[in-house]
Amino acid sequence: MNCLVTGCAGFIGSRVSSLLLQQGHRVVGIDDLNDYYDASLKLFRLEALKLNFGFRFSRVNIENSVSVARIFNEHHFDAVINLAAAVGVRHSIANPSIFMSTNGMGNLNLLEAMRQHEVKKYVLASTSSLYAGQGMPFLESLPVNAPISPYAASKKAAESMAWTYHHLYGIDTSILRYFTVYGPAGRPDMGIFRFVRWIAEGEPIQLYGDGTQSRDFTFVDDIARGTVQALRPLGFEIVNLGGGNNPTALNVVLEKIGGLLDREPLIHHCPAHCADMQSTHADIAKAQRLLNWRPEVNLDDGLQQCVQWYLDNLPWSAQLSLGCGTDVRDESSVFAA
Repeated sequence: MNCLVTGCAGFIGSRVSSLLLQQGHRVVGIDDLNDYYDASLKLFRLEALKLNFGFRFSRVNIENSVSVARIFNEHHFDAVINLAAAVGVRHSIANPSIFMSTNGMGNLNLLEAMRQHEVKKYVLASTSSLYAGQGMPFLESLPVNAPISPYAASKKAAESMAWTYHHLYGIDTSILRYFTVYGPAGRPDMGIFRFVRWIAEGEPIQLYGDGTQSRDFTFVDDIARGTVQALRPLGFEIVNLGGGNNPTALNVVLEKIGGLLDREPLIHHCPAHCADMQSTHADIAKAQRLLNWRPEVNLDDGLQQCVQWYLDNLPWSAQLSLGCGTDVRDESSVFAA
């Protein structure tokens, strides 16, 4: 297959691109390499991808319909995997227009180009943040009509538009709702990277809430594998990709990381934020049935890989900027997919 992967220099996009290449597919990767978080980490991932013969890269922002059209004119695609997105719950509250522009209009630009060029397979990354207020474990059939952040609302809009293009033009669509993805070389705006950094450096962590908030953490390689498996014909399906186990509290995660680094976390508690979900828990029966997918990496092994990557890449890993337009002590992004 010849696949277009948007957001190819991102945390998940780089892993998906790498897996496709390992399986013998060709990948055209696009990314705007924006500075939402330290771009040197994106370039680090991108340089590894460029070592593959079957990989081609273009710097493109999916919000630019002219640039998107050019990519489709230059290449014939069998499938599009859309992993480009504006991310971060609190960042979306401060900058809601960016989220609708990237996650809404960017998604529409891709769908329009697919329609015009008769590309029939679309994989869209969505989020567990849509399940706020629902009973657990979260089923794909639950109504998700009351998003509590602009981030979640923009992803809901993208899902709805994908359904419309499936209905009108027969585009086979897999929508994947990711649950708190973590792993080595992860985003520095997310909690796991920051927790490792701050505990390793002996710096205090400003934790919003009492630490009993829990998440269904999912290792990035498992997410990449499920994303590639979602390229199979499905019609139109929404599928959870999550750990599928009992959710793990942040206090437990901090304790595990502290143990791996042989350091005691220094924690300062702050009031919880109204945009934060208290807990997430994925029902993954549908992923098992439709994709033959289940997670393979448990939390202990995954955290070990995160810590080892950080230590192996010192001093650079300790110098990566944690800033993303919000307080760098804000751990809330750990809750987004």
